[in-house]
Amino acid sequence: MDSSITAAARALSAGDPLSALKRVALRGDPPALALRGTAMAQLGDLPKARDLLRRAARGFGSRESVARARCVTAEAEVALAARDLVWPSRALAEASRTFAAHGDRENAAHARLLQIRRLLLLGRVDEAEGALATLEHDLPSRLTAVAALVTFEIGLRKGRPERAWAALERARAAAARSGIGALAAEVDHAGRALALPAARLVAGGEVLPVTLAEVAAVLASSDLVVDGCRRAARRGERVVSLSRRPVLFALLRTLAQAWPGEAVRAVLIEKAFEVSRPNPSHRARLRVEMGRLRRELRPLGEVQATPGGFKLVPRGAGAVRLLAPPIESPDAAVLALLADGEGWSTSALALALGSSQRTVQRSLRALEEAGQVRSVGRGRSQRWLAAPIAGFATTLLLPGSEGFG
Repeated sequence: MDSSITAAARALSAGDPLSALKRVALRGDPPALALRGTAMAQLGDLPKARDLLRRAARGFGSRESVARARCVTAEAEVALAARDLVWPSRALAEASRTFAAHGDRENAAHARLLQIRRLLLLGRVDEAEGALATLEHDLPSRLTAVAALVTFEIGLRKGRPERAWAALERARAAAARSGIGALAAEVDHAGRALALPAARLVAGGEVLPVTLAEVAAVLASSDLVVDGCRRAARRGERVVSLSRRPVLFALLRTLAQAWPGEAVRAVLIEKAFEVSRPNPSHRARLRVEMGRLRRELRPLGEVQATPGGFKLVPRGAGAVRLLAPPIESPDAAVLALLADGEGWSTSALALALGSSQRTVQRSLRALEEAGQVRSVGRGRSQRWLAAPIAGFATTLLLPGSEGFG
């Protein structure tokens, strides 16, 4: 490898794409194309970066398997930045095996981290955590910082603020050792999520914003907590999930909001069945659904009938507290994904949310009419963008956070 290629590679490793381009911008050989593609990716021109990396991969010969694997890995990182989650993950896995077979530990770890970050974007938090546990620990500072940021994200998704804080400190120290300013800025940006309100606590008629650490403290208390973010009732280690029973959860949330008083029948019917003029059939259905809710909540509390409606009573000592989402919207999960500031395609959003593209398109249209999102591009290149939701962390709205607690 000649001196220009070596110098450009060192500049890219240090996070200096402009210096790298000065050395290889006019060259068209495969190594130079690969470095130019990586530099363009660091500068944010993702389509140009992908084109250059593909040209470089085609230019390497059959005996240059490691060089081709590096191009595949760089292209996968570009796809991840572009929120293209349907790129072939098998190619990245094969690249990782190629690196391992040739003793390239650094690039093998880099490829593994890309696979783990993709799992996180897809909401597969447990899989990401398991894969991260198998990653080597003796890594360069740049990769150590990235791995710590992944651990930080897992800690946020699983509601472990202490673990997230410790990972953030490791990421900050590793980023400082790497000397890469962009990486240090990314760590600082990630750390803001710990200080922002992640939910709203409703108790005794008062509404207070709470951070992730305060959410964890509420869930660890002896109170009966109605978790509006995960649609569940919790008390200590006991959890009753109602995520697949929207009517029952709507009734439970209405009872929790009314605690320590009663929720009148008309309000319960309106919230659960979405009708403003109840009739005898609605009242009969309410009695049936309340019976079902009683059975579900038996380990945690009781639902008592009152002259005017129903009342939620926790078993033993303790209060009833409601954790409400930081924002109330049927499209909150879409907003949470878009809040990272990156451009998402409808196919990537559907894949991350586990829903159909048609459902995602309806949500995006509603959000666009409300002025909360905008699109750029057309056809297959169309991407959706939204500014971060000011004043709130969207951690508890992201898919794959069911393990919180």
